[in-house]
Amino acid sequence: MVSTGLERLFDNLDSLQGKRVGVACNHTAVDPNLDHLLDRLRAAGIVVRRIFAPEHGLHATAQDMISVDGEDDGPAVVSLYGSSAATLRPAPELLADLDVVLFDIQDIGSRYYTYQATLGYMMEVAATTGTRIVVLDRPNPIDGVTLEGNVVEPGFESFVSAYPLAVRHGMTMGELALYFRDVIGIRCTLEVIRCEGWDRRSWYDDTGLPWVFPSPNMPMLETAAIYPGMCLIEGTNLSEGRGTTRPFHHVGAPWLDAAEFLRLCRLGADDARLEGVAFRAATFEPRFQKHAGLPCHGVEIFLTDRGRLHSLGLGLVVIEAALRADPTRFAWRTETYEFVDDPIAIDLLLGSREGRLALEARLSVRELIDRWDAGRPEWDRARKSCLLYGAG
Repeated sequence: MVSTGLERLFDNLDSLQGKRVGVACNHTAVDPNLDHLLDRLRAAGIVVRRIFAPEHGLHATAQDMISVDGEDDGPAVVSLYGSSAATLRPAPELLADLDVVLFDIQDIGSRYYTYQATLGYMMEVAATTGTRIVVLDRPNPIDGVTLEGNVVEPGFESFVSAYPLAVRHGMTMGELALYFRDVIGIRCTLEVIRCEGWDRRSWYDDTGLPWVFPSPNMPMLETAAIYPGMCLIEGTNLSEGRGTTRPFHHVGAPWLDAAEFLRLCRLGADDARLEGVAFRAATFEPRFQKHAGLPCHGVEIFLTDRGRLHSLGLGLVVIEAALRADPTRFAWRTETYEFVDDPIAIDLLLGSREGRLALEARLSVRELIDRWDAGRPEWDRARKSCLLYGAG
């Protein structure tokens, strides 16, 4: 079984004795017995002065893009996802009176997933206050070797594209912290407490660790596997299945013809040489967010071979199918997205306008994937310099 940075921290707590300690965490900061970091620190006599909670809150009860103003959980809980972009970073005075902040939040290996942005933003503030950041590392659940997609271009930074990363980055939180320090240049005092026994080629269910859903719409490891592609649906007027029991596996809209959409998804997958995935026609009814309470017609996505799937390609194929199925009623999301009005959501997610323009021009999805893969060598080299668990 893999041991996480949390477990290794408790092998030697001397570095925390007499220190003013803060913790950045949510409900995923548990050991193999499902005991939480905060409880273990309390039992060890370590006083936590302040807790910092990411998007969705300390207990992951809030849906995406819902502000969390505060939670009552012993020490002061500071929300790092409030009602404005300014709340995404802790105020300097909230770090200045701390010697160290322990950071323990399970990531899922995709650039859009905002917990890694929270880590980077906290490091930025810590660099100004002299506070030491200690990352308690955890495995990348969708393996640490597979890379997908382009790197964020200047001008397209946001909470879902905070730093120049590939869409599927193949890094752990600890490795991302090193990347933020050594490549991006966030010069905070940093320590990474590594996992032990993790093979970066493995998936989360190979580790022996319990899966604690990292956010309300990430119920299964299978969901994490398709998320690097299917999160793109957020940038459209299609439902991505939020408000159903199969978020990101369901995609559709009230106006779509399910049979035709299914045909186009299958055709697009064949054209893109997509493997490891299957589709069925489906009707579903989201209980909240887009098209809440309305029957949505579309497809349900099934993972047949996660090791062969190009997840980003899946998302592009599904959007292309929706564009072809009903070009007059398909639309890009133009509402404020993660506190940004311009660029629009799909451009923020894709980190440039290139992907959207390519889809609108009916450029081959396979051509776009190949172009992005070929354009990443400089970033790939920078990434390799920050890896802790062997080559990947």
